Amino acid sequence: MRREIFAGSAIAVLLLTAGCGLAEKPPGKGNAVQPVGDSKKVGAAYGADGAYGSDAAVGAGTDGGYGSGSGADPAAATGKAGPAGTLKVAQLPNIGGGVTDGGGLTLYRFDKDTAKPPKSNCEGDCATTWPAVAADDATAGEGIDAGLLGSVARADGTRQLTVAGWPAYRYAKDTKAGDALGEGVGGTWHVLGADGKPAGAARKPEAATQAQGAELSVAQNAKLGAIIADAEGRTLYRFDKDSAWPMKFGCLDACLDTWKPAKPVDKTKVTGISAELVGSVKRPDGSEQLTIDCWPVYLFTGDKEPGDINGHNKQGLWFAVTDKGKKAKAVS
Repeated sequence: MRREIFAGSAIAVLLLTAGCGLAEKPPGKGNAVQPVGDSKKVGAAYGADGAYGSDAAVGAGTDGGYGSGSGADPAAATGKAGPAGTLKVAQLPNIGGGVTDGGGLTLYRFDKDTAKPPKSNCEGDCATTWPAVAADDATAGEGIDAGLLGSVARADGTRQLTVAGWPAYRYAKDTKAGDALGEGVGGTWHVLGADGKPAGAARKPEAATQAQGAELSVAQNAKLGAIIADAEGRTLYRFDKDSAWPMKFGCLDACLDTWKPAKPVDKTKVTGISAELVGSVKRPDGSEQLTIDCWPVYLFTGDKEPGDINGHNKQGLWFAVTDKGKKAKAVS
């Protein structure tokens, strides 16, 4: 009987070892597996960072339409007709990654334009509300493929910047970097994506619903690359004071006021990440927490919108998680 019990225990340890231990086993630890959820053996609590910053959400403007003034201030529009400068991809609340100009202003595309061949159909009053972005001095910055940048001749002889063939515009009612008030105006104006398509949630329905029903998916972030998000698009994080081998928790007590353990998911409902990396662990209080590559993962209360990464590199200890289960690093 004792031999049978010992054999059964050995098999259980072996299974747990195969699942989590072999990938990230610290030197000198052997193959011992620490019992999960034993409050006497978990790591010491780590105090939470009481303050955290988050960018204020940008509202989505609703303008009556396009091409007839749309209530925009012509004087404001005139100041937005300058050169493009260094373009980059910025994360915009509720939208995702969109192209911005050298001054941080959001760029847009018009569904009634064409990309093949490039042609602008926004003239007259429309061009007052939606100033064309001049192609002069446009250069590719972070997240922009220089090969997709071009220009098209407008009716007045000026040359307008194009991205993947689509003419680029600013919106007269956007007054500061990060504004995206032109998104969805008239059902035909959308924030411009780096590939020339409408950015983020504004993409065509078939593209927006590819991950529909997924409890875990991969989001493309302009700064961090491919990172894991939950069903609501919220970024998941891992904590350096936790441990994957043996599995221990460094975030306890007050830390949990700021960092919320992510709930386990159905492995058959994950996309963009190997199901073999997805698991769960029992916390000291008996609750179950999602693990990625054996690391417990959390949600940050400082993230207010899907796609926010305000928790990344917090205290130099918290990091977004890549599609490979590793700590995310800034994309060079």
